[in-house]
Amino acid sequence: MSESSTQGKDQETRQLESPHEQQQALLLSRIINNIEKLNESVMVMNKSLQEVNVQNMNVELVAQMFKNYQSNVLFHLEATESLKDPS
Repeated sequence: MSESSTQGKDQETRQLESPHEQQQALLLSRIINNIEKLNESVMVMNKSLQEVNVQNMNVELVAQMFKNYQSNVLFHLEATESLKDPS
């Protein structure tokens, strides 16, 4: 093994053993772990929001049906002259 090769490996070993490097590696590991947890939480939230959107579409459909029914009743009452003022 050449002397320059040995010196290069010694420098790599010293860098990996430095407290600063270890602290950075630990912080990076924690950040990655937290991002993975955040990603999972966002996926769960997206699924819940999709379910809420489906339910909202059902509510919107029923509201539209009721609005159409109300409009048809009003039209029928006016056409048959059965519409009376509220007492």
